[in-house]
Amino acid sequence: MFMNWSELLSWIRASPSRKLTLLRKLATQTVVFHLWKQRNNLIHNQTSNPPASFFYGIDKELRNIISGRRLRKPFRSLMMLWLRSFSSRGV
Repeated sequence: MFMNWSELLSWIRASPSRKLTLLRKLATQTVVFHLWKQRNNLIHNQTSNPPASFFYGIDKELRNIISGRRLRKPFRSLMMLWLRSFSSRGV
């Protein structure tokens, strides 16, 4: 868990490989976007999505980002890394 932006940025930069750094950046961007969408949904529609739906949206979007760029060299093995990372958390 991160207590502030500095800790989050340090976590992103401290990854042992370039692919993991890229994955962490993409995952962070996707989580922030979905948090923003959830916030706007609460403010404007007075509804919220259940946590399972929230995490499903993040997973689906990240898979789409990686799949759409799979022919680019940095993205070639990123899907396998994401699937291992996501499934190891029991989500």
